[in-house]
Amino acid sequence: MKEILPTEVETLVKEKSPINIIDVREVDEVKTAKIPTAIHIPLGLLEFRLQDLDKTKEYITVCRSGGRSSKAAKLLENRGFKVINMTGGMLEYKGPTE
Repeated sequence: MKEILPTEVETLVKEKSPINIIDVREVDEVKTAKIPTAIHIPLGLLEFRLQDLDKTKEYITVCRSGGRSSKAAKLLENRGFKVINMTGGMLEYKGPTE
């Protein structure tokens, strides 16, 4: 599984690079802060929302600490998606949020 550091994601967000982020945290967690442009799909619903994703795009999965996003990345990889897991999660992300 490919991985990306929170600092690298911060740089991509600040440069307004076209990135596709999937935040797999629960609703109450996302209410506190979310990376701009990230789409919210809780891990438990991800398998049921695959039709909403585009296999031609590369996605970065994000959660609180990196565990759930790792599971999400594996699930997506097994379904033929291009995906990168952000290690350390939102606990280590210091970039812009909304």
